[in-house]
Amino acid sequence: MSSLEVGKRILKKHGITKPGNIFYNLPVPTLYEEFIRRNEGTIGEGGTIVAYTGKHTGRSPQDRFIVQDLKNKNTINWGKVNKPFDPKKFDALLQRVLKHLNGKDLFVRDLFVCAHNDYKMPVRVINEYAWHNIFVNSLFLRPQDDNYSHKKVEFTVISSPSFKANPKRDGTRTETFIILNLSKRIALIGGTEYAGEMKKSVFSALNYLLPEKKVFPMHCSANVGKKGDVSLFFGLSGTGKTTLSADPSRLLIGDDEHGWFDEGVFNFEGGCYAKAIKLNPKTEPEIYNASLKFGSVVENVEIDPVSKRIDFDSVKYTENTRVAYPIDHLEGIVRDGVGGVPKTIFMLTYDAFGVLPPISKLNLKQAIFFFIIGYTAKVAGTERGVTEPQATFSSCFGAPFLPRHPKFYAQMLADKLKKHRVNVWLLNTGITGGPYGVGKRMPLPETRALVTAALDGSLNKVKFTEVPIFGLSVPIRCPGVRKEALQPRLSWKSVKKYDGKAQELQGMFDAEFGRHDL
Repeated sequence: MSSLEVGKRILKKHGITKPGNIFYNLPVPTLYEEFIRRNEGTIGEGGTIVAYTGKHTGRSPQDRFIVQDLKNKNTINWGKVNKPFDPKKFDALLQRVLKHLNGKDLFVRDLFVCAHNDYKMPVRVINEYAWHNIFVNSLFLRPQDDNYSHKKVEFTVISSPSFKANPKRDGTRTETFIILNLSKRIALIGGTEYAGEMKKSVFSALNYLLPEKKVFPMHCSANVGKKGDVSLFFGLSGTGKTTLSADPSRLLIGDDEHGWFDEGVFNFEGGCYAKAIKLNPKTEPEIYNASLKFGSVVENVEIDPVSKRIDFDSVKYTENTRVAYPIDHLEGIVRDGVGGVPKTIFMLTYDAFGVLPPISKLNLKQAIFFFIIGYTAKVAGTERGVTEPQATFSSCFGAPFLPRHPKFYAQMLADKLKKHRVNVWLLNTGITGGPYGVGKRMPLPETRALVTAALDGSLNKVKFTEVPIFGLSVPIRCPGVRKEALQPRLSWKSVKKYDGKAQELQGMFDAEFGRHDL
């Protein structure tokens, strides 16, 4: 049977009975040809795809819904993040989207998520754009057989950017929608060209489905040392999760999404999705080089129309520029995406107030506390009239993608930490040397030195002191790190002002923790 006939048969099963041309599991070079032929973007230096996502240069969390039914009514943490959607409204909208796709050229791709064979899930993605198909091919797990076709699909992503919803008729908030139907295992996306919605929809589904298989789903990066010691890096955007896990002395398991089962951890994906703003070959050579290769997709960056050179410093289209690339574009990786039980966990934060130590060792209670609040801070330099940093909280370092209550995931983490006696560190990659406006960002080489010392055990051999107000335990010295940087209180000119700001921040921590009824 030809690829076209297979594609027709497949789409008919999904309710698309009269498609235009069908491009099923096309080789990436052929997808490139379609990308150029359809004028979807351009090809930049190194052969990378450069595409633009229109008005949506990031996710649309206000337009995200989960279909509420009898199966999940009491297990989803309903609210502003997980907004309920009527099952009948979903079925009607799905039919309208499928009808809309009739007559259109479609790109269909069979991929997987979850690297461990015991948990591997067949996923099918249906796209309108060639570059979206390249994107998912870069990020999800690719079949080894070029002629592979799923006999059974366990999750389907249908992405139709050209379909605009009617809120009054369809029950959406706007013309844009991202709807998860966990019972039917479908992610339905419309009205947005931002490719990250496909990745995060699947991640959200896994965060709901995998705990039923006793797998703890995590929004974190992971790497492994030469002795097989696995480390995890939890952190919100901009804290250094991707950067720090891409360590040339260790092998990368994955940069963003993992599951922790009884025998270790596994990557959910087959690629990386990194922030590209100010990407520099000197500070992040691995990510920079991977970004400029054939098969990578760079979103919303400025490109020279003649030389095709990419300006990663430009914010012409958005500050949220992104790059998606297959993980095998990196040299130091774990090919099968599986590692042992973690020995070290880093919880990353960017403290813009200048009061948190660059590294602190956490006991079990503190680890769960910081996991629940998921703290970082933003310097609101782009907003008029805002001169102070803004605290940001995202429970479990991934609130927008967690269908269940944060305490559910926190309990899973607590059980793992108790069983395996994992070392947990709070790593502050933010401001040091004084308050906001005086202090500077912690230098990356010093942050790397702290990570190395925590991983090789040398930090366990030094004396620790307790930081007042926060009650955090910090080392008094570390090779390659300035002594004064380890205790921020000593670098402020006014201890009184430091204590005041520290008490203010601790108050925010306590209020956020209390918000979760724990």
